[in-house]
Order: sequence, then structure tokens, then C-alpha cells
Amino acid sequence: MAISRILIANRGEIALRIHRAAKEMGIETVAVHSTADADAMHVRLADHAVCIGPPSATDSYLNVAAIISAAEIAQADAIHPGYGFLSENAKFAEIVEAHDIKWIGPKPEHIRTMGDKVEAKRTAGALGLPLVPGSDGAVSDVAEAKKIADEIGYPVIIKAASGGGGRGMKVCESPDTLETLMKQAGSEAKAAFGDATVYIEKYLGNPRHIEFQVFGDGNGNAIHLGERDCSLQRRHQKVLEEAPSPVITSEERDRMGTICAKAMADMGYRGAGTIEFLWENGEFYFIEMNTRLQVEHPVTEAITGVDLVREQIRIADGKPLSVTQDELHFTGHAIECRINAEDPFTFAPSPGLVHTYHAAGGMHVRVDSGLYAGYRIPPYYDSMIAKLIVYGRTREGCIMRLKRALDEMVVEGVKTSIPLHRELLEQPDVLSGDYSIKWLEEWLKERED
Repeated sequence: MAISRILIANRGEIALRIHRAAKEMGIETVAVHSTADADAMHVRLADHAVCIGPPSATDSYLNVAAIISAAEIAQADAIHPGYGFLSENAKFAEIVEAHDIKWIGPKPEHIRTMGDKVEAKRTAGALGLPLVPGSDGAVSDVAEAKKIADEIGYPVIIKAASGGGGRGMKVCESPDTLETLMKQAGSEAKAAFGDATVYIEKYLGNPRHIEFQVFGDGNGNAIHLGERDCSLQRRHQKVLEEAPSPVITSEERDRMGTICAKAMADMGYRGAGTIEFLWENGEFYFIEMNTRLQVEHPVTEAITGVDLVREQIRIADGKPLSVTQDELHFTGHAIECRINAEDPFTFAPSPGLVHTYHAAGGMHVRVDSGLYAGYRIPPYYDSMIAKLIVYGRTREGCIMRLKRALDEMVVEGVKTSIPLHRELLEQPDVLSGDYSIKWLEEWLKERED
């Protein structure tokens, strides 16, 4: 039976994004919310709304029993998890399907495999994706770790097998500090993720972060929708993303995209996924796969014309991919600025009452946000309050339009990262596209000094 009512197991702009796609498909929506989000825009616009707990995410948006109960109460026949929260929780996906509710996401076994970084790397290698030289799985023995590090050459990076966000990661420059840093990385990983397992990889000096959007139908058919460049990062958190990358040639795109799509087809992957690489000196190195929709998916939508959320819903409903690889064309350039409620340069959170809100507009300008004047941004969740996405026929034209749009955007009552984006778009390296994953933090440090 076709999906007729989707419960959106998320909040903020992504909940609103899913709601809009569903409504355009003639599908009813169910918003779930904490008590802190009772006045949120996605709650106001949804056909049905269910309160699932107090402000703490643990007691609401991460409360599996409450979400399943809400789905049953509201008679939802599908659940879309958005990103973050429970979106990459294989157990949650299994529970959803066990209750005869359609899971708008990948198969639980693929979420589980790609959620374990060691297993993900092993699987990626078997599927033909290029890997960063390093250990073949977890490493616990220091002597073994030193042997591997000697073979691949210093510096190396020690990484937690579970989790992310920069926790449980240590760069080691020489054999003298390897044992100490392994212990530190393991302790951090244990504290943050409940798993002390670590592995070792070659540390790349000045790479870019390039990721490929993929889609599979779950029956052995898959496509890629090109790459995104997400190299402007702070503490492993993306700040600005663009598509296509300023440094990737069409030949590289076709080659790597074909490899990624074939890997997903061979895997029998279902739904949206993103394969993330480090890129340096013309070489790609697999780092991880996200088995969900990405925050930055709108830049891909802008250059391909494909609605990725609509596609997710169609695939979950058992329909085939709506577009073939041959039918996909990459046109123009798109950039997304993540706008957070925080000090633009110290990054201290700035929740509170929004007195004035005016979204940028005009041709090829998109704002994904749940903000409105009079809305109180709660202090309990991620600080991202809006995404400004701009498209242009050329990268230069896109940047000029983005500058204009940032000048139009008004959010008063709280501090936001808009001034940071304005300043970034004046930097010669950003304008020329000559930046790496280290560029932003180095620039911020220089600016501070």
C-alpha cells in the first residue's frame, strides 16, 4: 500500500524540508516535538502533531518508544528520520520495520555496517572504493601499531571506530608518542561513544573533503549525483559547502561517481547515501559513508534538479529510481551557507528570542529555515537555524548572488554566523576555490592574532 502519512522523527529546518516534500506528493505529515518545540514551524504546518517528551533530546527526539507510540497513535505508515538523532541508528530502523511501518532510509544492515568505521572501511575496500593506507581493522597492540605506522610512514592519525565530530582522533608525528596517543584516543572514544576501539591511517597533510551523493533502489540499481566540496570546516564541522567542487574535473567526477554508484549497486543499497573522501594531489581516499540525507543536500538538488527527499520517499514506497545516470546532467554552481545561532567568531551558542526575521530572496535563492519573528530558539539542540542556498550559472556568478543574499538576510535578537560568511566571501583563497580542510581554522587563528 502506498505511503499516505509520514511521521517526521526530527525537528527544525530538516523537519520542515521533509514536510514540504511530502505535501507536494499529496502525503499527510505527523510532526513529533519536545515541549520546547511546541511552537516550532514544522509543528505548526504539519497535519498532525504529537508531543513526545521534555526538552532533553534523550527524553524526546532520541526516545524510540515515544516515537513509535506517536506513529501508532497518529496512524503513520512511514517514518522519515531526517539527519542526526536516530537517522543512523540501525536498531531504530529495525524496530520501525518490525512495527510494519515503512522506514524511509537504507536497509538496517547497511546502516550498521557503515556506522562502524572499521567495518565500513573493510566493506568499502571490498567494493572497490580507494582507501587511505592504514590498518586493516582495529588495532590494540602497540607493537602492531608501530609496525603499521612504520610501513605507511609518519605522520599517522589514530581514530575511534565509533562516532565522529573529531572525538577520539589523535595525530601522531613519531613513534615516541604513538603509545600515549593511542591510549588517549581510546579513552576519549570510550567516554564519548562507549567503545574504545581505534584504528590507524596515513595522515594526509592538506586534503580537501569531497563527497559523492549516491542513490540506490535496494534492488541492485544505483546512481551518483555528483560531488560536493565540504572543505571549509571548523572542528570537523562543515561551515560552507559547494557543488561542484572547484578542483574536480569532469573526468574525475565521472570516474569516481561510476565507482561509487557501482559499489552501491553491488551492495544492494537502498535510498540516499553519501560517500565521503579526502582528496589530495588528484587521489581520492575513502573516509566514511553516511547512510542518510546530508545537511548540504540542497546544493546537489540545485545543480541536478532532483528533489532528494521526494526520491527517498519514492524508494521507500518500492518505486524505481526516477532518473537514470544518463538522464542526469550537472548544470551551474551552488553554494550553501550554514547559518547558526552563535557568535560568528567565538562560536559561543546564542539561543533566544528572534525579534526580526527577513529571509533573503530573488532568483535562485533558497532559504531552508523554521525561523519566524517571535520564535524563541531553544538552547537544547544544534545551533543551526537556517541554510542559505544560492545557485548561479557560474561559480563567480553564484558567489556574487550569495554576497547579495547574505546582505539581505536579517536575523535580529540573537547572534548568528552571517558576518562570518560575509567575511569568508571576501577572502582570495575562498574566491579562487583554493582551500583545504585546514584552511578555515588557520584563517580564524590568524584573524584572532
